[in-house]
Amino acid sequence: MTVTTSDTTRPQVPAPSWVYRLESVTRTYQQKGRTIQAVAGVDLQIDSGDFVTIQGPTGGGKSTLLQLLGALDQPTSGHVYLGDLDMATASHSRLEKLRAHDIGFVFQGFNLIPTLTAAENVDMALEPLRLPRVERATRVAEALEHVGLAQRADHRPVELSGGQQQRVAIARAIVKRPKVLLADEPTGNLDEAMRDEILLLLERLNTQGLTLVAVTHDSAVAQRARRRLYLSAGTVADIKD
Repeated sequence: MTVTTSDTTRPQVPAPSWVYRLESVTRTYQQKGRTIQAVAGVDLQIDSGDFVTIQGPTGGGKSTLLQLLGALDQPTSGHVYLGDLDMATASHSRLEKLRAHDIGFVFQGFNLIPTLTAAENVDMALEPLRLPRVERATRVAEALEHVGLAQRADHRPVELSGGQQQRVAIARAIVKRPKVLLADEPTGNLDEAMRDEILLLLERLNTQGLTLVAVTHDSAVAQRARRRLYLSAGTVADIKD
């Protein structure tokens, strides 16, 4: 007689408490006959739901590290895990799918298409997901509502302030409901008032469970994070207050 065991009685494997885990990660480039080591043996864990900022001098490896976290680049050696997936060994097609579904990006330059409305710019992030039209429209409306721009859905970038354009960029990043949001100088093009407006929005998203990693030169931004990292000469360390 065969005895079957229901799924509910099987040992449950707990989900990892971390989103990212980096093990002995290096990234080197060849430039004019020289070997440039942008990331040098980094070991790092970023917990689920954390708000982490990365500071450091220009050329210290911040952008390279963010590209590794965003599956835009792969390490020369070591392992970069997002959840259970080692992005260091994953195929290009798997990384493309990962970027489309699990990672949201926000950049200093907004990167909005000027001929499209706010809603159309946000909708573009859903193109790779191949969702039904009705669900796409619902997600876009929810994302714009989330960033306080529901009434500006039909406005083009030229009709929006810098802070509003960055809100559209954030809506575009979160509309696919990613596991993590990566931001590269998200307030770099904004004045102080708009910077604080965007920071409050990012903090609210973080308190709702979104893991946030931001590269910034602005100490006012960094001090709002739960965890602050300093990256210099390819090595990373926690900033202790």
